[in-house]
Amino acid sequence: MDAHELLDIIHCGETSRVQFKLMFDHPDKIAAEIISMSNSKGGIIIFGVDDKTGDVVGLDYAGLQTISNKLAAAANDLVKPQADITTEVVVVGQKKVLLAEVGEGTNKPYKDNNGAIWIKRGADKRRVTDNQEIARMFQQSGLVHMDEMTVPGTGANDLDKTKVTEYVERIFKKNPVDFNLPEETLYQNLDIVKNTRLTLGGLLFFAKEPQRHKPALCVKAVSFVGNSIGGITYRDSRDMVGTIPELYKESMLFFRQNLRHVQRGQNFNRPGILEISETALEELLQNALIHRDYSKNAPIRLMVFDNRVEITSPGCLPNSLTVEKIKMGNAAVRNNLLSSYASRLMNYKGFGSGVVRAMEEQPGIEFFNDEEGQQFTVKIPREPVH
Repeated sequence: MDAHELLDIIHCGETSRVQFKLMFDHPDKIAAEIISMSNSKGGIIIFGVDDKTGDVVGLDYAGLQTISNKLAAAANDLVKPQADITTEVVVVGQKKVLLAEVGEGTNKPYKDNNGAIWIKRGADKRRVTDNQEIARMFQQSGLVHMDEMTVPGTGANDLDKTKVTEYVERIFKKNPVDFNLPEETLYQNLDIVKNTRLTLGGLLFFAKEPQRHKPALCVKAVSFVGNSIGGITYRDSRDMVGTIPELYKESMLFFRQNLRHVQRGQNFNRPGILEISETALEELLQNALIHRDYSKNAPIRLMVFDNRVEITSPGCLPNSLTVEKIKMGNAAVRNNLLSSYASRLMNYKGFGSGVVRAMEEQPGIEFFNDEEGQQFTVKIPREPVH
């Protein structure tokens, strides 16, 4: 980084990814900064800059060496697991500052020696104590997959055995009884049951009533009059429950019944075509159902406005994905078990090209990755009625 780039950053002040330090003060405080950045999106700590005024004070040679050594010690000894840090000296005028770049961690959550977990909140940091938030960090690191976790209070009696039989016959071309295995063993081999409880994936694909145990994992849909989510007038409102294939089917029915059908060159006696590409809706809806963050106890929301359609799923993009990356066809699987079931039971390939296909089928789609609010929204414009 050159001096001009650094000055531009300093002039913008402290943010969730930039912190100023005049000197290396208390090792535990610096470790907490490293931890919070590692658990968030990474960032830089700039030493030799007054954090109250933003003035470049600079460091002498001894100060640069001392801080570099203390940083290495803090990252190695006070952060668990060890954090990755690179340092760089930048000369601004006649003054030297030290940049410590902290990368986003791949082994979250990072903790201090007391077991405290810190994340960034704006220019500040906060301690994480919520179990669901901690679980999401493990999920981001690939250490935990929520769809493989068991659901308390469930058991094999909650399964719809007809759904399991259809699944087995589709994969293996034979009936479950032909395996000569106890039912419980077969369910365990299919990852539907673990330690006598249903896995979340098993619940969401094969249970009689998934929302009996996870009521928030549903789909809420509203067709508004107007263009405001705060509107009090609506044309249709539904709370949809069931397995993921059932939620998908009911959600597509909602779209078909609440979007216009238009004539686009077909014969007068033929039914109209849905105003928004069904292929695009199918791809985006399946993504919401299969790739949402199931550590968040919240529904998927479908909203039809006069000028747009919105699909909002809990959780932001996983594993360092960005909107720009998914537009290029990049993918990261958050829920391996759900993806496996969906590839066999739904019109779902899991190839990672769904977003690209949706964009080709339906121009003007916008994607919003809300990291602060922990949700992902797709907006599809509707053509005005003439």
